[in-house]
Amino acid sequence: MLDTGHNLPKGTIVIEELEIGMSRSVGKTIGMEEIEAFAELSTDHNPVHLDEAYAQDTIFGGRIAHGMLTAGLISAVIGEQLPGHGTVYLGQSLKFRAPVRPGDHVEATVTVTAIDHSKRRVTLDCKARVGDTVVLEGEATVLAPSAKFD
Repeated sequence: MLDTGHNLPKGTIVIEELEIGMSRSVGKTIGMEEIEAFAELSTDHNPVHLDEAYAQDTIFGGRIAHGMLTAGLISAVIGEQLPGHGTVYLGQSLKFRAPVRPGDHVEATVTVTAIDHSKRRVTLDCKARVGDTVVLEGEATVLAPSAKFD
């Protein structure tokens, strides 16, 4: 069975069951295979991601992963665990704090910070870390699934 890196089973937590402070995460090691696949899917072939010689002469001093590849791990937590299947993204802010390098293990965590039951809207704090270093942070607003509609 493929290890997804999720800390809890996939599925749905409907808005009626969400609570402030609930948190879920996913971890993944980002290798060159993931970076190259993301470059192909996104059509972003910036050499800072793919060409070590080029990347050596940048402020990063070597190749880095695409920021949106890291952000995709936040999306994975939201779409698979919290709230999970049936969630609709309404908005996302992102601040990239540090680079992710090939071979880094990224842990993406999402935490419920506000719930508007009348509109089924949930605000989520989003962070990604490599070890103790925050590499990405932001906030997401989503439309959570409801048991009333199942």
